[in-house]
Amino acid sequence: MRFDIITLFPELFAPFMTAGVTRRAFESGQVQVRLWQLRDFAEGQYRRVDDRPFGGGPGMVMLAEPLARCVEAIHANRADAQNAQTLVVLFSPAGRKFDHGMAEHWAAAGQGAILVCGRYEGIDQRFINAYVTHQISLGDFVLSGGEIAALALLDAVARLQPGVLHDAASSQLDSFNPALDGLLDSPHYTRPEAWRGASAPQALLSGHHAHIQRWRREQSLALTAAARPDLIAAARAAGRLNAQDEAYLRGLSGL
Repeated sequence: MRFDIITLFPELFAPFMTAGVTRRAFESGQVQVRLWQLRDFAEGQYRRVDDRPFGGGPGMVMLAEPLARCVEAIHANRADAQNAQTLVVLFSPAGRKFDHGMAEHWAAAGQGAILVCGRYEGIDQRFINAYVTHQISLGDFVLSGGEIAALALLDAVARLQPGVLHDAASSQLDSFNPALDGLLDSPHYTRPEAWRGASAPQALLSGHHAHIQRWRREQSLALTAAARPDLIAAARAAGRLNAQDEAYLRGLSGL
């Protein structure tokens, strides 16, 4: 799949794509990334990409014309230039919150997208109305630009590509994964068995696979109930919790 990224700071992406386990997805071409410097599509000696907002107020607003030219150049460059399904994604507080389900969808769809990394106070709404097909948010906070959000999307999608993780089953035990019924993952431990007076749970050292599996399930339920009760409610509404799960939850304080 191919992602075309419109940004004022393409240099932020190079270190990310050459480090860590996800670099395999970029080196192999499973996930192709092309960076587009927005200033290349601006006019004038200073290649201006922003101006003061109509109506007054603080900050600057990104101009519609350079963004439109860049998107049109990308469409012309892509092999699927005639494909009307090419997505244009803006990272914005108005967008749907990015979650595991979205990451899986993007990873499986394989079509990629044009990612628009905004800056300043925002983008001229006329560009959004004319070109943007999807808006995505990382959460209820504001970043200085869309680059971090774009990197998060790329990382989430790249790690789900075949052969990227050392163990393909690793992603199946991620928090929020349907294999865990959308719950948080259980705590993890490794050597030594005792560390600074704290011992690893005996259940994990027992070698009894059924006991280990049940311990992990109960820890997942307990952690999720304490930290993200909304996920418990969603799992319950979807019928993902069995009678043993429900009995364990009833035994927890306050449930």
